Amino acid sequence: MKELDLLKKDWQKKDTFEQVSEVEIYKMLHTKSSSIVKWIFIISILEILLWTFISVFFNTDDYFKNTKYDELAIYFQALNFFNYGVILVFIYLFYKNYVNISTTVSTKQLMKDILKTRKTVQCYVWYNLGMVVLSLIIGFFIAFTSNAEVMVLKDKIASDGKVMAVTIGILILTIAVFLSVFWLFYRLLYGILLKRLYRNYSELKKIDL
Repeated sequence: MKELDLLKKDWQKKDTFEQVSEVEIYKMLHTKSSSIVKWIFIISILEILLWTFISVFFNTDDYFKNTKYDELAIYFQALNFFNYGVILVFIYLFYKNYVNISTTVSTKQLMKDILKTRKTVQCYVWYNLGMVVLSLIIGFFIAFTSNAEVMVLKDKIASDGKVMAVTIGILILTIAVFLSVFWLFYRLLYGILLKRLYRNYSELKKIDL
């Protein structure tokens, strides 16, 4: 934002060039906002490619065959396809936001598009965090009801309230840790870009006054 600060100082010093400087500031903010949303779009594509690459090394069919819930494999695949479908919709929305921001010529519309993009990214992050929690709950349920080693723990839980409390505490802590890790991941991945985007919005708000 160094160039923008220099332009703003020049704008404040030279009232005769106020209109020209305002146009220059808008152009710079427009370009920066467009670039940020483009990177959000690119990162979302790279992210889905990363998870797809990781899933190749984890064969869910084999996993379910080793449990008594092998019939759940088809439901898990359906959930997986649903998840990919939702993510592809978000990627399309990111692309649409990028096109809208790149082509707009109105300060007010650019501000609206920036807020819309921020909201879309926030919904995307919360959706992914929700899927992480759901996946962990399903995984714990299958482990507790089909894994022989865990079944021993299950019997102890049924007969000892203290063991139950400790087990529930560990499960909650595990979910919290995984959720925190993924939250930090998305915070670093998209948080910095969203902060820069909102900074642009704040500068546009000053121009629009």
